[in-house]
Amino acid sequence: MEESIIKKRLSEELRNSGLTTVEIAKRIGVSPEMITQYCTTKKLPKLDTFAKICKELDLDANYILGNN
Repeated sequence: MEESIIKKRLSEELRNSGLTTVEIAKRIGVSPEMITQYCTTKKLPKLDTFAKICKELDLDANYILGNN
């Protein structure tokens, strides 16, 4: 799966969560700037951070990664 598709899906799900960047950041233990970077730069979350995002926002990791 291309990095750009992963980034696109993750960004969409973060927007669709209805939470602010600050709220998401607090829930997963990163700065709001990191959430912004996941959506606007080439930076992707580390595996443990990705798992926290999926858990907190009830996301399907397989969908984000393009495995289904």
